[in-house]
Amino acid sequence: MALWLVRAGKRGEQEEFALNNRVAVIGWDDLPDLSQVQTREELYKRLEETYPEVKRKTLLNWLSQIWPFVREMQQGDLVALPSKRRPVVYLGRVKGPYVYNPNNPEGAKHTRPVEWFKEIPRDKIDRDILYSLGASMTVCRIQRNNAEERIVRIIEGKSSEKIKNKDEGEGYPADLEEYALDLIRQHIARKFKGHRLAYLVEAILQAEGYFTYRSPEGPDGGVDILAGRGPLGFDEPRLAVQVKSGDAPVGGPELNQLRGAMGKLNARVGLFVSWGGFKGAAEKEKAQSFFEIRLWDANDLIQALLANYERLPDDIQAEIPLKRIWILLPGEEEG
Repeated sequence: MALWLVRAGKRGEQEEFALNNRVAVIGWDDLPDLSQVQTREELYKRLEETYPEVKRKTLLNWLSQIWPFVREMQQGDLVALPSKRRPVVYLGRVKGPYVYNPNNPEGAKHTRPVEWFKEIPRDKIDRDILYSLGASMTVCRIQRNNAEERIVRIIEGKSSEKIKNKDEGEGYPADLEEYALDLIRQHIARKFKGHRLAYLVEAILQAEGYFTYRSPEGPDGGVDILAGRGPLGFDEPRLAVQVKSGDAPVGGPELNQLRGAMGKLNARVGLFVSWGGFKGAAEKEKAQSFFEIRLWDANDLIQALLANYERLPDDIQAEIPLKRIWILLPGEEEG
């Protein structure tokens, strides 16, 4: 049983479609139906004909991704889809052969039927596996350091401790930005558990110029932080902030609780910070509630942290020691 990384767009554009329709998808929409392609040479010829202006090296890179998706994946193989919307990795099992559907949306015409059965928080996955899952490829097999066996152990609720007798496998270039964010995410999850996450959110709001009040630890009536502009916090916008540090995503009832608290506290806008992300119903409210409540998941919180890092208190910077570096971006290698 193999473990395959299959992304759903560079920015997760087709992630919701893939999960809702129980498929894995790839791009390369200009390619026709590939179900009759029998050899790698034939697929390469299709690529040459479809993308005549693309260099040979890039075409070979694309071939190395499309061929496994069309021909090498087997029923029962595991598929990992690292989410771009939430700090989780979705896991599924291949349920059948390659299918071309020209009526699917852009970026989702080449598909594999997949039964998505589990999501694992990224901070629960060992660093070396995350590094492999950060490969800057649309499709590749993940097998270094017994990744396949260890992912199965995670699914079974067992320890995924690294097994050192196998260190061969993929050598794909990694998305170093994604890997760095994973390390920051794991560090915050360890250092800012429970009510301490509200302390971190408060420090970020203060760095953005808000005057704040943070509720003491314990029952908070739906609000952890009050924040307002001006020297004493009386100016607009005035925020009511709820912070959830658990791994479970929150939904409509929690948002309604915040709305009720906003009315009682005369706060016109709210901020809901959920480390575990949001359920589908809450995600759909993002547009409807755009001028009323903003939703921050772990990724949003980290981006706010990075944007305000130099203005954060010394003790926060000491607990989250970061250094800015510059790296050369890889060239375009995906369809």
